[in-house]
Amino acid sequence: MSLVFDEYGRPFIIMREQEKRERLKGLEAQKANILAARTVSNVLRSSLGPKGMDKMLVSPDGEVTITNDGATILDQMDVQHQIARLMVELSQSQDMEIGDGTTGVVVLAGALLEQAEKLLMKGIHAVRIADGFEEACDI
Repeated sequence: MSLVFDEYGRPFIIMREQEKRERLKGLEAQKANILAARTVSNVLRSSLGPKGMDKMLVSPDGEVTITNDGATILDQMDVQHQIARLMVELSQSQDMEIGDGTTGVVVLAGALLEQAEKLLMKGIHAVRIADGFEEACDI
């Protein structure tokens, strides 16, 4: 943090938050990204199926929405993490292309990432895991 002055002599403070933060690399970064995506998936998992639970969403202006529709839940969530935002985009893509299955596709992606994390912990390289998923799609 440092104190500087603008061209009119008014003081302002420059915060140097980036110096305090460490950039994650390698396996730790992969695990953090998987955790973010799985968190989004877990939010929707309990609303899946005929016995799925409803979610109560409160917007910043106080409007309350009660739904178990995955697309609605994800549209109203304020997702900050880039990888978690990819899960939201996955749901939106499914909704635009098919019109249904938005919750299922996010839960499936979360389950695949859960298994990928187990493989990463066993020392298998991420590229080999991705190749395995692609090969499984061809079967």
